Amino acid sequence: MMQFLNNIWIALSTENAELVNILLIPAGIIESFLFINLILIIYNIKIPMKNKWFYIICIALLGIFSLIYIPSPLNVILNYTLVLFLIKFFFKINILKSFLLLIISLFIFVLLNILFQNPYLTILNISTTTFINTPIYRITYLIIVYSFLFIISILLKRFKRKNYDLDIFDNLDKKTLILLYINLFIGFLTLCIQLVTTAFYIDIVPIIISILNFILLISFLLLSIYSFTRMIKLANARKDLKSAEDYNKSLEILYNKVNGFKHDFDINVATLDGFIQNNDMPGLKKYFTEVKKDCRITNNLSILNPKIINNPGIYSLLNSKYFKATKANVNFELEFFLDLDTLNVNIYEFSRMLGILIDNAIEEAQKCTEKIVKVIFRRENKNHRAIIIVENTYSNKNVDTEKIFEKGVSGKKNHSGIGLWEVRHYVEKSKNLDLFTTKNNSFFIQELSIYDY
Repeated sequence: MMQFLNNIWIALSTENAELVNILLIPAGIIESFLFINLILIIYNIKIPMKNKWFYIICIALLGIFSLIYIPSPLNVILNYTLVLFLIKFFFKINILKSFLLLIISLFIFVLLNILFQNPYLTILNISTTTFINTPIYRITYLIIVYSFLFIISILLKRFKRKNYDLDIFDNLDKKTLILLYINLFIGFLTLCIQLVTTAFYIDIVPIIISILNFILLISFLLLSIYSFTRMIKLANARKDLKSAEDYNKSLEILYNKVNGFKHDFDINVATLDGFIQNNDMPGLKKYFTEVKKDCRITNNLSILNPKIINNPGIYSLLNSKYFKATKANVNFELEFFLDLDTLNVNIYEFSRMLGILIDNAIEEAQKCTEKIVKVIFRRENKNHRAIIIVENTYSNKNVDTEKIFEKGVSGKKNHSGIGLWEVRHYVEKSKNLDLFTTKNNSFFIQELSIYDY
């Protein structure tokens, strides 16, 4: 028995790169589990357990493959690049959010290595080569790092008071997104270089330099967070300003309409009285229809209110579509009975779908004698869903309600026919969206359902 234990100790304490590579396989699984757990805690992301374990297994297999077939340090960069796409696939989030999660996990790992590796090598008085190729040194070091990660996870889970919301990236403009991508990419390369430097050259760097490097990285992290926050706040402030400008425009038109009603009130009453006195019901109906049309316009303008449409992006979208319809002499009717904050949907994709549906409705209504577009937002509590209905008058009564969703199909000149195909694509990839397309003698109807689950 003693001889067996002695043989194990000799194997562990002697430089053996092959044995280290074998031991790194279970270590990679543990590391993947700890990092994924840490990220899920920080951002309060809920994913199915099977997705979590599939992610861990894929990361481990990827690590084994790159370790065997790809030389260092290229395998490090390739690993983290592929991790980016795995996060996107398993977490079902966009590439920017995936990039952010990758940077956070990489940043934590780099910081821990800078903090622990140099003191560890100095205390044991060993070189980087000995550390990398000797199983006992490598295992002991990983136990220290993983224990620290585990303690961080427990403390965060117990004492974290704020959940960081990744949805803040959904409504950013293109310029801000490009700046964020560039910053994250530079940060990614910087961290990869730091990781490689730490792994191969840390033994020739004095501890004081390692401490300064650690402080600089922490400072870089805090400055980046501050800059990102300011950038996002500025982008959202621009959106709020645009919403305020749109609202002021609506209020000005509404004020003029109400002022016009006040000015014309006596004339309208006298005119209505004249039709009644002469028993001219056809004339009365015709005149009253015109009065109702003005009332409907005023009602629509009063609904175009950011306090009612409580999402700046959707509010600006509806405002712009209203004025687009008005400019095209299309009667745009809006009904809004929905709290947009309750929608279980990606707001960027939702606004994209809504914009396509309304644009198509306006363009089709323009061709008709009676030009009407109706947009209705309402909630059905009994079915646990929100419903958005877009109706429009249409000229082609033989339109195929299935064929219009095919890629490249469009009834408009010089148009790619990609819009409705894109809407169908969004709906099909989402588990809680349904789109029903119907028509009757008067209206072409698109009904989008967003379920709560």
